Amino acid sequence: MATYASLVDVDDRNVQNAQELTSIWGEIRTEFEEHEADVIDSYAILGKHDFLVVFDAADRESAFKSALTLRRHGLSAQTMEIVDTDDFSQVVDEV
Repeated sequence: MATYASLVDVDDRNVQNAQELTSIWGEIRTEFEEHEADVIDSYAILGKHDFLVVFDAADRESAFKSALTLRRHGLSAQTMEIVDTDDFSQVVDEV
């Protein structure tokens, strides 16, 4: 499994209140599981983006489906594969 991070913005979603926004995370977790992906963590963040979602996916197709799930819920997201810094340092050592 590979790990991915999505930087999420709610600009495109018509959110009536904070409770409505938080209520969709359960639905998103369930749909990720249907795509063979597991949400590891999700955070509300300050700055340019509104949320950070970290998830594991069985393969690239599962990651794409999960990213599209965010879009289907009216959330704009930039999704990228991430690598643990310890694993990355081993790759660097091999170069």
